[in-house]
Amino acid sequence: MSKSAVIDHTQRDPWSIAQEQFGIAADRLHLDPNMRAILAECQRELTVHFPVRMADGAVKVFTGYRIQHNTTRGPGKGGIRYHPSVTLNEVKALAMWMTWKCAVVGIPYGGAKGGVVCDPKMMSQQQLETLTRRYTTEIALLIGPERDIPAPDVNTNAQTMAWIMDTYSMHQGYTALAVVTGKPLSIGGSEGRNEATARGAVYTIIEAAKHLGLDLEGARVVVQGFGNAGSFSAKLMHELGGKVIGVSDTSGGIFNPRGFDPNKVDAYKRETGSVVGFPGTEKVTNAELLELDCDILIPAA
Repeated sequence: MSKSAVIDHTQRDPWSIAQEQFGIAADRLHLDPNMRAILAECQRELTVHFPVRMADGAVKVFTGYRIQHNTTRGPGKGGIRYHPSVTLNEVKALAMWMTWKCAVVGIPYGGAKGGVVCDPKMMSQQQLETLTRRYTTEIALLIGPERDIPAPDVNTNAQTMAWIMDTYSMHQGYTALAVVTGKPLSIGGSEGRNEATARGAVYTIIEAAKHLGLDLEGARVVVQGFGNAGSFSAKLMHELGGKVIGVSDTSGGIFNPRGFDPNKVDAYKRETGSVVGFPGTEKVTNAELLELDCDILIPAA
């Protein structure tokens, strides 16, 4: 294949990628054609449009999705993300991947996912609460402790889950704590939930390092993304003796070949809104960050 004919996989449709991956796995498993046809599509796809009054008094209509890929093994399980680039096909792909994740680890849940097309960085806390409660009302016909259980994802957190739980409970007429996971500890959340995604990634890195004969003490680590998963991954690798030399967020990246303390970077980001500008580091673009010379690259954007 000529260079001009090489496919840029970063621009591919997520749903087509998920279906292609499933096709490869189904071929290797010699999956029954009937089962293959069932699992190749999502069971339910809900698109909702709902109004939210913005700070200037204008009403803006937002679009949201909740997808259930397959609930044969149990209630749907999957996060809800808030991001300007959310699309129906992205959410469908993520729901399919949740089905496989739950099945692989042997827990009695199916795959689901949700999202709202919005930019939470441009919204006040009050607007985010209103958006979340309206979105919850719209998808309430699909979710529930025995039907579909949302969780935090990109740009959503324990507070978001608390709003969802409270709104759903008001519609039901009783407190339904089990409608979401990732809640605050005070209303039934689980210890360690915030860093769970990152810890799972780091456990994998530890095992991979053993296989490769890589000493994590002093290993150079680069982390793409410094949200929940990325920041905790960087902190955990730092605790293991890794040398975090580069991290990034949506505004860009930072680099120091001698390494830096990701806990201090996290504090700096909370104060300024970005990792860019952290003292003692050089600014790099998000593209340049991925090309930094390192031993371990963690894609967590």
